[in-house]
Amino acid sequence: MLLHISVQNYAIVDHLDLELHEGMSVITGETGAGKSIMLDALSLTLGARTDSSVVRPGADKADILSSFDVALIPEAQHWLKERDLSNEQQCILRRVITREGRSRAYINGTPCPLADLKALGELLIDIHSQHEHQSLLKTDTHRRLLDEFAGATEHARAVQSLAQRWRNTQQQLQQLSANEEEQRARRQLLTYQLEELDTLAVHSDEVEQLEQEHKSLSNSEALLDNCRQIIDTCSDNDNSNILGILASLLQRANAISAAPQAFRQATELLASAQIQIEEAVSEFNDFVDHFDADPQRQQWIEERLDSIYTLARKHRVLPEQLHELQAQLQTELEGLDAGDASLEHLQQAAALLANEYTEKAQALSKLRNKAAKKLASAVMQQLHMLGMPDGQFSVTLQTSEATTPSAHGLEHIEFLVSANPGQPLRGLAKVASGGELSRISLAIQVITAQTSRVPTLVFDEVDVGIGGPTAEIVGQLLRQLGETGQVLTVTHLPQVAAQGHQHLFVYKERKQKSTHTAVKLLTHEQRIEEVARMLGGIDLTHESLLHARKILDNAQPSAIAQRA
Repeated sequence: MLLHISVQNYAIVDHLDLELHEGMSVITGETGAGKSIMLDALSLTLGARTDSSVVRPGADKADILSSFDVALIPEAQHWLKERDLSNEQQCILRRVITREGRSRAYINGTPCPLADLKALGELLIDIHSQHEHQSLLKTDTHRRLLDEFAGATEHARAVQSLAQRWRNTQQQLQQLSANEEEQRARRQLLTYQLEELDTLAVHSDEVEQLEQEHKSLSNSEALLDNCRQIIDTCSDNDNSNILGILASLLQRANAISAAPQAFRQATELLASAQIQIEEAVSEFNDFVDHFDADPQRQQWIEERLDSIYTLARKHRVLPEQLHELQAQLQTELEGLDAGDASLEHLQQAAALLANEYTEKAQALSKLRNKAAKKLASAVMQQLHMLGMPDGQFSVTLQTSEATTPSAHGLEHIEFLVSANPGQPLRGLAKVASGGELSRISLAIQVITAQTSRVPTLVFDEVDVGIGGPTAEIVGQLLRQLGETGQVLTVTHLPQVAAQGHQHLFVYKERKQKSTHTAVKLLTHEQRIEEVARMLGGIDLTHESLLHARKILDNAQPSAIAQRA
């Protein structure tokens, strides 16, 4: 509920701090005293739009703050927690408007968009007036009130959740299906490319091995000719060969006796050279004996290398990268195949969600249809009691034409009313008279108060155009609402003012150079005087004071229950 309002430099208010309590609080005062200023200031903390003209003349800014207890408002607690704005069980809304026209909004001290103030405010308080802040003009409110009256709030949340899950699944399906044709073409290309690569079957390091072998086969004749020349020069030439010359040289060197050490060492080197050349000749002979210059092998290698080079150019990679490319393409194809499986899975999930949605939405529709007639009948009785004997009220449930799950169920819900004989039932937003609209709103709130999630109701001049017994009934109805929640009522009727649990008096303080609006909580004796003033004017008489005391003493919250 609303705990506290602080207003600084707003309109003709210099400074105002007001503590509020549960129950029904009435707000009265002389015409022009500024009874609605407090409510107008409150509406700013609930996201209403304004401009710099609201700043008190001579001040730099207007600063308005409202504090709420949200302990019994789970929707508000959830809203705050979702945005990391929770502050235990209290919520403070603040609005600052500067002389230059800039506006700043805060929730629990954290700057926030104006839209957030408005969204949270709708969960905390409902202002009923002849102005724009009127939630009952919205069909969303009609649906919510009917669901609460029907005890179907949880059903409605389940339907909303299923519709949202279905939409999320459909979005995923659309994302997967958007490129379905492109993916199909890509899959065909990948399959063809992988078939080519699989057919060629290039192994790791195969290209390097083939190139080395091809190089050897291409030089086979020159290689064998060189080998034979080396062998001939080293050993096979009858006239002169290296091994023969070395043997002759070693024979001469060994023929010298008592040779110096250096000579002997040089001789040993000649002997070592002879041995190494003999080994080299042996190796060359072995190579020649085992060398296989297969022309068919060479042709096969050339053809395979040509196929490898061609495929590598086609994919714009190096030949040795074909094996890696094959693995990459295989991974991509598997991913596309997995996408097909996901698409099928999502299609099945969407179908299951749609079926579950239909089942839950149909159950919700049954609860709504059953409650709609009861709600319409109860509201109509209240309208008749509130001075609208010919008033008609209906709750219409029009089947939605939507072919996909809607968050709000299978029907559109709207409250229709006819205030006068001969007038057709029309939506609340089309009711011309502000007084009629306020009384209609009051009747609806009286019926739905026990199930409504909004704990604080504000009625601004709901008694316009009524008087006598009807005024007394309005006061009793408002007090009845105050018994189960918090009601703030701006009124000019003594019958309504007498029903309040608390009485706030708005007045003007006139100083030498300025006038300010102030508010004070009246004692019981002060209430008698204020009700007497409302009954008989400025001059208080003994009779008007007695009448006022009697009205206050007779204010009984149970009277309306007996009359209903």
